[in-house]
Order: sequence, then structure tokens, then C-alpha cells
Amino acid sequence: MREIISICVGQGGVQLGSAIWELFCVEHGIQPNRKLPHHRALGNYEPDETFTIFFCETGTRKYVPRAAFLDLDSTSIDSIRAGAYRQLFFPEMLVSGTEDAANNFARGCCTIGKEIINLFTEQIRKLAESCDSLQGFAINHSVGGGTGSGFGSLLLERLSREYEKKSRLTFDIYPSVSTSTAIVELYNSVLATHSLLEHADVSIMLDNEAIYGLCKRNLDIETVSYTHLRAHETSLHLVCRLLLEKKKKKKK
Repeated sequence: MREIISICVGQGGVQLGSAIWELFCVEHGIQPNRKLPHHRALGNYEPDETFTIFFCETGTRKYVPRAAFLDLDSTSIDSIRAGAYRQLFFPEMLVSGTEDAANNFARGCCTIGKEIINLFTEQIRKLAESCDSLQGFAINHSVGGGTGSGFGSLLLERLSREYEKKSRLTFDIYPSVSTSTAIVELYNSVLATHSLLEHADVSIMLDNEAIYGLCKRNLDIETVSYTHLRAHETSLHLVCRLLLEKKKKKKK
């Protein structure tokens, strides 16, 4: 069995990852309390290969995502801890700091990020050791924010060194001038892109500007918010994964 560990970094990555795991649970029939519906739990139900790639089974027949979340600011992580799917994830895999990166690449990569990187990689190591045959990592992050760009780059460098032979697939949210909240987002993106070119095997760009245009032109949404952008990024994320899986099967 080939497993994939999902890693979500920064506010954008955490929000995107949270939405994706909710869809995974709906697709595979897993309830927010980690259990299968009662009628399926009573039968001789055996998870298929796709199921076990992303979920691990506990001794009490509960299914938990192979996922780790981190944000240097605790706000986005706290929304998961208090949300409808708060029981779904391992509590120790929801890692948050006490001071955010303030949209600063250097703070996420060189100062505050370095203080928490060992703790987070230790949680990833625990997930990796629980796998029978780890295939690689799927990393969700925004390259416009300080944590997503700075800490994301630091984490990619660490993963490429410690898991050199494992694939690293990244889903990168690029900022939009139409919804930008900080002038430094473009600089963060350039610095993060350099790290992606060096340490990621495959990078899939989720362009906020393009999705913003689709919402305005095709969906007639007058005021486009980050909620709309994340919803469509989640759909693109799943489509890309399906296409990659089909490509792998053709090669086999």
C-alpha cells in the first residue's frame, strides 16, 4: 500500500486543507467522529486502496486522516479545533504558534519558523513511521503570506533532506491583486517560488486572480470573498489529484 501524508501550512493552506478533508470524508462516508455510518460498520466493509492512501485505521475501527496542520498564528488552527470536524484529526497534528509571521517571508523562514520547525517535523515523522510504504507528501500553502511562503520553504527544504526519495507534490495558492491585503505578497511569492523550483517535484498553481475572474465573469458573484476562492481551489485541487492518479495508472 502506498500512503500520502497531507501537510497544510499557513492560513490559506489550513483553510484549503480543512475544506479538502471535509470533501474526502463525504466521498468515503466517514463521519466527523471518525466512524463509518452504522449500516456500513455492521457489514464486512473493507476500505479500498484510495481510502487507505489518505486515512489510517485505529484499533477501534475509526479512520483518521494522515494530515498535519501548522500556522504560526493560532486563529485558523483554532477554527478547526472548534469546528464540526474537530474530532476527526489527531490533536497533536494541529500545531500552532503564539506569534504570526506578519506577512514576512524572513520571519516564517529564518526566525519564528525555525523555533517551531523541529516540533512540526517530529509530528510528520510519527505519521511517516505509521505508514507501510510512504509514497510522498502533498503540501497545501499560500505563497503570499509569511507562514505559507517562509515556513513552507523551510519545511520543503527539510523534507527534501530527510525524505530525499519521497515525492513532494505542492498545491500553491498565488495571490491576486484584486483581493491582496498586503503589498509584500508579490515579494513573498517570488522568494517562495525559488524554493519550490529547488525542492518540489511537482507544483500545481492555484491562481487567485484567475479564480477571481471566473467568479466575477462566469458565476456572476458581485463581491468575491476568500470563501468563494477557497471553494473553487478545493475543486481544482481534487481534479489535479485525479489527473495525476490516472497518469500513474497509465504508466503502470
